[in-house]
Amino acid sequence: MHPASIRARAALAAVSVFLSSAAHAQDSYSDPAGSGVLVSAVNWLQGTLLGTIATVVAVIAVAAVGFMMLTGRINWRYGVTVVLGCFILFGAASIVAGIHSTATLGQ
Repeated sequence: MHPASIRARAALAAVSVFLSSAAHAQDSYSDPAGSGVLVSAVNWLQGTLLGTIATVVAVIAVAAVGFMMLTGRINWRYGVTVVLGCFILFGAASIVAGIHSTATLGQ
């Protein structure tokens, strides 16, 4: 078997293990006693900021920056930074879940 295909299969196996454990990462975590009010307040804030309001603002920002890039008013590096920031904003929950599951695998 070719060494590159062996590495590809190993990488695929590692990714599948990572993805299957990431789904169960939040099930094993429990909130501290008495934090129900704070948790629900943060969940409301997260839902508000990552819901319709954030989606509309991100669409307007990407459209405005894209138009400015096409007309030469700003450079492409700044435009890519805005798009990358939108990916990080909307993918933050998945990123944190992945980091949390990776940290718990080592224990």
